[in-house]
Amino acid sequence: MYAVLDDRNQQYRVQPGDRIQIHLRQGVAEGDALTFDKVCLVGGEGTGRIGAPFVAGASVTAKVVRQIKGPKVVIGKYRRRKNYRRRTGFRAQYTVVQIVSING
Repeated sequence: MYAVLDDRNQQYRVQPGDRIQIHLRQGVAEGDALTFDKVCLVGGEGTGRIGAPFVAGASVTAKVVRQIKGPKVVIGKYRRRKNYRRRTGFRAQYTVVQIVSING
């Protein structure tokens, strides 16, 4: 069984046991349970169900594994002949969750 869930305008295709990285969730600790109520599609066993926009009564339960930082993105700005050079960086933060079950 699999599902397509919507988390803050990002969609993920998940199955029980999968680990996915979602944008940082504030106020959650390792081992906490998360419930995703916005499920766009449930499929796999028999006929699938497609929501308009979400499947009624369907949810995905996940467990928080850890919070990590993503790879560094380096931004360089340069204007020729103007003596202008700027270099900044950014590391996005993610929450890694493991899918426990798909309900509905």
